[in-house]
Amino acid sequence: MNICVFLSAADLDERYTRPAREFAGLIGKGGHTLVWGGSESGLMKVVADGVQEAGGRLVGVSVEFLRAKAREDADEMVIAKDLAERKALLLAKSDAVVIMVGGTGTLDEATEILELKKHGHHTKPVVLLNAAGFYDGLKQQFQRMEDEGFLPLPLTELVFFAEDGAGAMAYLEESAGIR
Repeated sequence: MNICVFLSAADLDERYTRPAREFAGLIGKGGHTLVWGGSESGLMKVVADGVQEAGGRLVGVSVEFLRAKAREDADEMVIAKDLAERKALLLAKSDAVVIMVGGTGTLDEATEILELKKHGHHTKPVVLLNAAGFYDGLKQQFQRMEDEGFLPLPLTELVFFAEDGAGAMAYLEESAGIR
């Protein structure tokens, strides 16, 4: 399975790097491929290192203005012309999407992926990996959107909230019929 992971390129503390390493190990040991933003910095590097160390493949999609930060030893690296093309390529190259901790760029990616799913432009499983409760507020907001009629489909069909990497991987593999 090609698993797209959206996450931060920032250097973060152990609350976030530990779950990232754990999930990366599950991707690699499961024989899956990481599809990610291609960066060789921060949490993106932590996940890519972990997948590679566990025997998984790396497919990066960077963007022209970040070309200098792209990982050189990825199995495949594509350089998109802009962020819109990057998001489209990341989705096209993946079978599932996991959203880990991140800033505004990660939030932008997450909301676009969810909006596309809401409108039926893809049916790929989407997981929000809620490391250290990072997405508790967003989960509450999504629940309110559903409760007040802003979502045309049940929240459970749109996104799965996982508290750890094992839960995220179990959901993805079940969705793909692997187990």
